[in-house]
Amino acid sequence: MIDLELDKLKEECGVFGIYSRTEDVALNTYWGLYALQHRGQESAGIAITDGSWMDVTRGMGLVNEVFRHQVPHMDNQYIAIGHVRYSTTGSSLLANTQPLMVNYSGGKISLAHNGNLTNAAEIRRELEEQGTVFQTSIDSEVFVNLIARSRKESVEEKIMESLVKIKGAYCLTIMTEEKLIGARDPQGFRPLCIGKMGDSWVLSSESCALDTVGAEFVRDVEPGEMVVINDKGLKSYHFATADKKAACVFEYIYFARPDSVIDGQSVHDARFEMGRILARESGFKADIVISVPDSGTTAATGFAYESGIPFKEGLMKNRYIGRTFIQPSQQKRDTSVRLKLNAIKSVVNGKSVIMVDDSIVRGTTSGKIVRMLKAAGATAVHMCVSSPPIGYPCYYGIDTSARKELIAATKTVEEIRQYIGADSLHFLSIEGLKESLKAVSCEDMCYACFNSAYPGEKPKEDTIGADKYVFEKKK
Repeated sequence: MIDLELDKLKEECGVFGIYSRTEDVALNTYWGLYALQHRGQESAGIAITDGSWMDVTRGMGLVNEVFRHQVPHMDNQYIAIGHVRYSTTGSSLLANTQPLMVNYSGGKISLAHNGNLTNAAEIRRELEEQGTVFQTSIDSEVFVNLIARSRKESVEEKIMESLVKIKGAYCLTIMTEEKLIGARDPQGFRPLCIGKMGDSWVLSSESCALDTVGAEFVRDVEPGEMVVINDKGLKSYHFATADKKAACVFEYIYFARPDSVIDGQSVHDARFEMGRILARESGFKADIVISVPDSGTTAATGFAYESGIPFKEGLMKNRYIGRTFIQPSQQKRDTSVRLKLNAIKSVVNGKSVIMVDDSIVRGTTSGKIVRMLKAAGATAVHMCVSSPPIGYPCYYGIDTSARKELIAATKTVEEIRQYIGADSLHFLSIEGLKESLKAVSCEDMCYACFNSAYPGEKPKEDTIGADKYVFEKKK
């Protein structure tokens, strides 16, 4: 599914975990999830333990809505994990919220997952045939059951045995009564980093959450690495090595907060450079540069810097609108776009405008914004996009399941320009995108949504990667 109002790829999920004998772990997790709210707005949850008991609080909505009255509390709590969700597998239901918590023969375990397991349907079918009962319709529960069924002795061995059985994209925070555990898939699709706050350890999807709680960034969890944190400190295990790393390049284009650093690359610096390269590639000239806020703003400032054309705030975003509306009619969707964005007439009237956005998915909202700007008096709208055309679905945790939903799958750039009504249109080239990533190896990225070069074997379109409701359909 796509954000129908702003026509954006939906965020994935955010995970957070903390191990501390001195800090309020639940409160710090609450703050961490607040910083990761951009990664998922459907539901939120926090699990805590005092070493004997384990409890989880979950709910539908934003972090402040779920924990409106208070954050979870337990005397002597010292480990917590948290999760904000956008569903890529399974409906947006309370039963599918995370963290998941289970009791099994080895004790209690709680898990929060970001990503998408491409072989979850196959594993779930095998487990169901062996009598396993599932309580949710999300792929994350497959992993919990693999851990519970493992015959290995230690929890580390149980988890690593399970990790080698699953495929796809994942970052995990796992909590037992005594340990905080983090794991990242062998290709590094999804980000996970480690922070330290005095004697306390923190795991987070993005470094911006470390800044929020006052933790110092230590390093990123490496692809194929599992870290185990207890009273003795942090211990690292490598459970798998991939032939090729494939971090999601859309983290730098759109998903991550600009103040985050992922695998050594500043997200802000990457987006600013994308804008500079856009200016050189397009050669567009106009009176002002504006952005589609907020995700296009950093690239727009880079465009303005490179071109010498002044940056202006030409579109105003209503930041008090929270979760995406699910509207029953196109007319109401049009209204919700106007609720979220409005042109500033005094800025754009009588001006030729370069409008910078991070992506075009279906093209519907881009067309509405172009018409809005022209209705406000813009003499011309030249659109620049800081990503290449998205023509192929993602199977690794971004919810673009159907290629027919993607405008670039069926239309040329010129046809897209005509469809949205822009006077000019330029997409950043893949070469330009790679050039913008100066602090990481551009070959260690996944560009499959642009060029269909999927890492490893391409999943079939009837697998979980292409059907988020696969576990809810009758057999």
